[in-house]
Amino acid sequence: MNKYKTLHMWMIIPMIFMQFGIFRDYWGDFTDNAWSVHIHYWTGTVWYIYLIIQPYFATHGQMPRHRTNGIFGMFLAGGVCLTALSMMHRDIVTTEKATAAPEQFGPFQPWFFFGVAAVEIVMMTAFGYAIYKSIVHRKKFESHAWWLISTVFIIMMPALARGIQNVYVGMNIEQWPNIDIMLPIYFTEVLILAMIVLGAWKYEKLKHPATYLAIGVNLFIFLLEPLGRSENVQLFLKEIIKG
Repeated sequence: MNKYKTLHMWMIIPMIFMQFGIFRDYWGDFTDNAWSVHIHYWTGTVWYIYLIIQPYFATHGQMPRHRTNGIFGMFLAGGVCLTALSMMHRDIVTTEKATAAPEQFGPFQPWFFFGVAAVEIVMMTAFGYAIYKSIVHRKKFESHAWWLISTVFIIMMPALARGIQNVYVGMNIEQWPNIDIMLPIYFTEVLILAMIVLGAWKYEKLKHPATYLAIGVNLFIFLLEPLGRSENVQLFLKEIIKG
């Protein structure tokens, strides 16, 4: 238990990365965001906050409070998952807009948004599985904690990649629309994978199934472009998301 005394402080780092990534995209056009965007942003943000305060309660003599908050946390996790999946409809609508007005979207062609939707399905499925495993292992402190911590890295990509991508596009705006929009996403994935491995090494969880899951999900995201360009994937997404 003692080696987790400072875990809550370390969990602030991914929180900062996530907020950095989403800050401009969310707050820059705050009033124009759809209600679903606001709900998803705040459920995701509060989830990250939970993963800071819960380890603190558990390791600083406040286990009853930790357990009580944990009940609410499971509902919150469900909100994170459901709001993320509900927003995929927006991805498909964006593909239609990008097809109708390609000059407005530049390098962000329809395949990109199809790819985002495809990897988000895998991400949120893995997120839900990690939550389930954390419940199953709720009486095994270390395993329970690590399953929950893994969720941070499983769902980090969209927010962090968006921020890094915005910076990259801004730096190369003179080349518009000939900008490689996948390069910042690959960079983001390398960064997230490094954080997973460093965290797992620090807490001796390199061989934990949750670590493998988080790594596997982030490696899968490297397939975003080929998935997005696949006509079969596009048809499948249109069918299940729009009906």
